[in-house]
Amino acid sequence: MEIIERKENPLLNRVEISFRWNHSKGATPTLSDMVAAAAKAEPGSKKELTFVKNVNTRFGRPQTTGIAVIYGDAESATVEPDFVHNRHNAIHSPGDSQEPAAPEPVAEESASEEDEADSEEGGDE
Repeated sequence: MEIIERKENPLLNRVEISFRWNHSKGATPTLSDMVAAAAKAEPGSKKELTFVKNVNTRFGRPQTTGIAVIYGDAESATVEPDFVHNRHNAIHSPGDSQEPAAPEPVAEESASEEDEADSEEGGDE
């Protein structure tokens, strides 16, 4: 990941980073990869307060550009819209997001109920 521009925004208590990622030897980086690289590029940053936006991968070129914003505290991060928080929830708290994503088990009918249902449907022909 190459940092193109780094700008401090004290009013919003965040650092804004424009980046370019050349990935000629591999696949397009995932959101999780980009968040981890952005958090690593800024000393003292937390992965939970790092958000990647405006990601653009050019067709036919192994290059991705985007913007990462890194907040100083959780209260400042509330400025980000809900859809950005929802998009990053899976990577910020992997243990919590996997449980709700699993579908709830459906109550199965017992074998005796299925037999009764079949006998009622069979009827007279």
